[in-house]
Amino acid sequence: MTYSIRPMAQGDLAQVTGIDREAFPTQWPPPNYRQELQNKLAYYIVACDDSRTMEATEVKPRKGLLGLISRIIPLYKRSLFLDATLPEYTRQYIFGFSGIWVLVNEAHITNIALRLKYQGRGLGELLLIATIDLAQELNASTMTLEVRASNYIAQNLYKKYGFTQVGLRRGYYLDSHEDATIMSTENITTPSFQARLKNLREALARKLDNQVTIE
Repeated sequence: MTYSIRPMAQGDLAQVTGIDREAFPTQWPPPNYRQELQNKLAYYIVACDDSRTMEATEVKPRKGLLGLISRIIPLYKRSLFLDATLPEYTRQYIFGFSGIWVLVNEAHITNIALRLKYQGRGLGELLLIATIDLAQELNASTMTLEVRASNYIAQNLYKKYGFTQVGLRRGYYLDSHEDATIMSTENITTPSFQARLKNLREALARKLDNQVTIE
């Protein structure tokens, strides 16, 4: 299995919406990703399984974001990011996506989602690294997010990447009125954060190199 990561485009909306429903079946109201693509604060990326294809759909990446993504450092041996030229039509099979809102120097992670059969293989971690890289390219110095208070697996992943709990939002999730744990990073441009990210990037590259093909 080979991977690539690129900006989300209009032609990706059907797949992205399906992945969102699969990953967050109880979330309500559902996000409007078409509207998000028009949001000047929002930046979304999709992760593609290059060994699979879908029906051809038109790709219209947001102006300026394509070149930005093409400059993000690849995850070592994997060719994660396409070069600066995307075809007008794509048949790429999207297995996950993530998004951030950037305001001044803070990047807020809105979501990271994977198809169920791609979970538990380190691919959510791959998307998190790509999202951190994107935040850096957009000149953010800190990152923040909300995660369900009961979602310890996600919280442990975020802690691994330097996020720490800084607060709690009571009754944040409308479906269950569950609390949200607020997590933030230190300055992601510091040598200590960059050293941690480099080590984790290398470890994940080794893990993915040893991974079997997903059927």
